[in-house]
Amino acid sequence: MARPRIEFVQSQLIPWRADTLGGVRPGVETRLLSEDDASGARSLLVRYPRGFAAPGGALASDDEFLVLDGELTIGARRYPAMSYAHLPAGHDAGAWSSADGAVVLEFFSARPARARAPIAWDERRLVPHANLYEVPYTGNFHPEFPPGAGRKMLYQDPQTHDTTWVLGTMPIRWAERSEVHPTVEEMYLLSGEVHGDRGVMRPGAYFWRPPSVPHGPYGTQTGNLYFFRTKGGLLATQYVEPQRPFRWWPEYDAVLPASLEFARGEIPGRTICW
Repeated sequence: MARPRIEFVQSQLIPWRADTLGGVRPGVETRLLSEDDASGARSLLVRYPRGFAAPGGALASDDEFLVLDGELTIGARRYPAMSYAHLPAGHDAGAWSSADGAVVLEFFSARPARARAPIAWDERRLVPHANLYEVPYTGNFHPEFPPGAGRKMLYQDPQTHDTTWVLGTMPIRWAERSEVHPTVEEMYLLSGEVHGDRGVMRPGAYFWRPPSVPHGPYGTQTGNLYFFRTKGGLLATQYVEPQRPFRWWPEYDAVLPASLEFARGEIPGRTICW
């Protein structure tokens, strides 16, 4: 995948810019978190203004999102904060609107654009709505995973096994080993703080990590809530000895592409995540 490694950036340091998302969402503002130069796939924060309205219509890309603040309405369905959906390319969920505005974590599998012709889509790839307050936690997802965490499964592609989930961890919890995955791993921190091998992540921290890159170990004093996506097959985890042993309050040591060097920095203390 033609995306650079980003590990990690505080999204608050990325400026908002006026956008139309290929004409499908005129009048929004976005913070571009990462982008695939070849396919146009991108991960963004999207700020929908008060009174936003856009017609429905199928897109030529998947549209996956989590509402962080405010509320969206799509067709007849309301999406308040902590609502999730995965809308496959070719599916028309109806007109989009937001009476009072919204901030949305959003992912497109290609450049946002209207579908020029009907696209056949797999019903199994549609998650029309999921409320994080209603999705149950599951545990025991890896026999070596340190105890004290739970996972809320949101989506798994029936063909590629690409997966989206939320991970919640308890306070005063840490690990001693690093992890390696055969897939891309993408994360946006919803709440809490994370002490890791690249610094202390605050709410709004984001990373995009290519396959086979050792990372961690991680710990948290407050507990936290992560939003994760993996791409490139079924997630698997190998535990290895860390290049850097775990410690609290490590210095910030980001791996960033040149396009994000301006955002090299940390957000001290507690902060909102957008």
